[in-house]
Amino acid sequence: MAVARSFDTADYKLFPSPRNVHRTVFPHQVFVPHPYALIDLPSYYLKGKYSLFAACRLSDGKMGQLVTLELPEDEVKFQANFVPD
Repeated sequence: MAVARSFDTADYKLFPSPRNVHRTVFPHQVFVPHPYALIDLPSYYLKGKYSLFAACRLSDGKMGQLVTLELPEDEVKFQANFVPD
C-alpha cells in the first residue's frame, strides 16, 4: 500500500488525494473546513483542471480539504454548489 506524501505551501500542509487526475496546486483555492465530507469533483462538471487535497491550515491548525481549481469560474461554481454532508 502506497503512502501519500505530504508537502507544505505557504498556507497549508497538503496530502494529495489518490483520485486526483492532476496532482497540481492550482491558483484558485477553496478551503473546506469539513475533513470528512465527500467531495466528488467530477460531479460538478467543471470546465478546467482541478485537484483535491486533505489539508491542515497552518495559520490555525484547522483540518479540512483544499479544492484547487485552474479557472476562476470553476471556483465560483464550486462555492455556489458545495453543501457539506
